Amino acid sequence: MEIRFLGHSAFELVDGATTVLIDPFLTGNPKAATTAEELHPDAILLTHGHADHIGDTVQIAKRTKPAVVAIVEIARELAEDGLDNLHEPNIGGTVRFDWGWVKLVPAWHTSTTPKGTVNTPAGLLVHIGGKTIYHLGDTGLFSDLALMSGMASRAGVAVAEAPGGAIDVALMCIGGYFTMDRFDAVEAARLVGARQIIPCHYDTFPPIETDAQAFKTDVEAEGLAEVVVLEPGARHEP
Repeated sequence: MEIRFLGHSAFELVDGATTVLIDPFLTGNPKAATTAEELHPDAILLTHGHADHIGDTVQIAKRTKPAVVAIVEIARELAEDGLDNLHEPNIGGTVRFDWGWVKLVPAWHTSTTPKGTVNTPAGLLVHIGGKTIYHLGDTGLFSDLALMSGMASRAGVAVAEAPGGAIDVALMCIGGYFTMDRFDAVEAARLVGARQIIPCHYDTFPPIETDAQAFKTDVEAEGLAEVVVLEPGARHEP
């Protein structure tokens, strides 16, 4: 399984012939590693409805017809935009596919779509290619991050996979201002307990500029996780 960082909070997860796209904000993203037209996902997963996360979802989905997973209020807005093959769970819900599963978990943030639909933000636990990936979405630091590894394990048991599904990779916001900063993210790393962390949601715009290498140093100095800093477009195999 391969993770490609597309810039900001957008990621592509690839396992063989299956491609899963998370938060495809590409148009208008100065750090975008690709364009919406170049992507052909089998599924699009959304953490929340802010413009820098819902991004190019409608354009991509109308062209490629993937499954789209979004919290119920966003999914129903997307249906009005003409999308089908929508899955509309709420917090705590798990959607299962032949390639794996995705579970919506809490994130501490706000969310309103560009069209004005208020919705609850989420994090995403994604199981694909035998790995469990946790995209924290946009979140501040909160103590329930410590629950996510157990939630991943229980979601795995529900689909008859081996228990003990510790989080392999956390895709973690560190930019501050709109989310937790790199200092709070060190404590988030302690709570989440992922084997590896890929930082995101930083350096896209001036308010969220930060030092990802300093975050890596702080996390690894405490022995919390391996931090893999990716430039937009770079790939990583967990």
